[in-house]
Amino acid sequence: MTTPVPFDAQLQVAYNAMAEAGMEPISLERLAQVRAEDLTEVMSAEELTRNGRFTVTERTVPGLPGNPGIAMLICTPVGVPGPRPAIYHTHGGGMFTGDHRIGLGDLLDTAGRFGATLLSVGYRLAPEHPHPAPIDDVYAGLLWTADQAGELGIDPHRIIAAGTSAGGGLTAALALRVRDQGGPALLGQWLMCPMLDDRNNSASVQQMAGLDIWDTVWNGFGWTALLGDARGGPDVSPYAAPARATDLSGLPPAFIDAGSAESLRDEGMAYANRIWQAGGEAELHIWAGGYHVFDWTAPDARISVAAREARISWLDRLLADPK
Repeated sequence: MTTPVPFDAQLQVAYNAMAEAGMEPISLERLAQVRAEDLTEVMSAEELTRNGRFTVTERTVPGLPGNPGIAMLICTPVGVPGPRPAIYHTHGGGMFTGDHRIGLGDLLDTAGRFGATLLSVGYRLAPEHPHPAPIDDVYAGLLWTADQAGELGIDPHRIIAAGTSAGGGLTAALALRVRDQGGPALLGQWLMCPMLDDRNNSASVQQMAGLDIWDTVWNGFGWTALLGDARGGPDVSPYAAPARATDLSGLPPAFIDAGSAESLRDEGMAYANRIWQAGGEAELHIWAGGYHVFDWTAPDARISVAAREARISWLDRLLADPK
């Protein structure tokens, strides 16, 4: 039997509280309940302004031909002249839940620090809308963002794509698709505990089964929702599961982080290593004792503070680079 990695002591306290409240596995029968619970985390319009520091608008922007329009949240820093850098955010939720107005607190603080516009894209959710619907929407939203850069007051050469968990996987897929099919050259790809590999069989997945809050059951449900019977098979597109890409050359600089005690640890490490092997740029952080999205569940823990500081440092260097 594989010995699991222990949780950081401060994170263990938060984990115990979650376990006491109940941590039920995901299923189709529970999907509506999970989605409803997630929507309770949507930030209000007032919260999104960060005490008046941002103007907030919501637009419906065109999807790819034949696809429906896409919800786009646009948070513009007040009093910051353009052209500004932009953070193009794709939300998490395992491909099957979540909303583009969830999980934006730290990102808004980061955008404010760098005088950047934050755009958060809504995309159709699986299983009702399997691959390629989610990545089609994320890609279309980026194309619109670059096309409207002048109106938005952003610099199309300084767009950083960012996402957590499923959003991190879609962000990695977006970087691959832009490289292969055209679109704005991303300044960077910011992948937080990204969901990259549909095979759901890494050593860390097996090691943390039944322990990590995003374990093999949740991960498998998400990939099956996205891919159906194709999950784990030989023909999965890298625009669905970026770990399937055979060529990781020519990608924008990447920041990848994960916890040592989370299921997605090994696929993040492997992705960074393959970027380096292809001659690319990647910065990798594995946080000792961290479980999935630990910085969301225990934002004041020392490890969470350190993770945010590392991300800020990478962004600071990326935006300062004269390239």
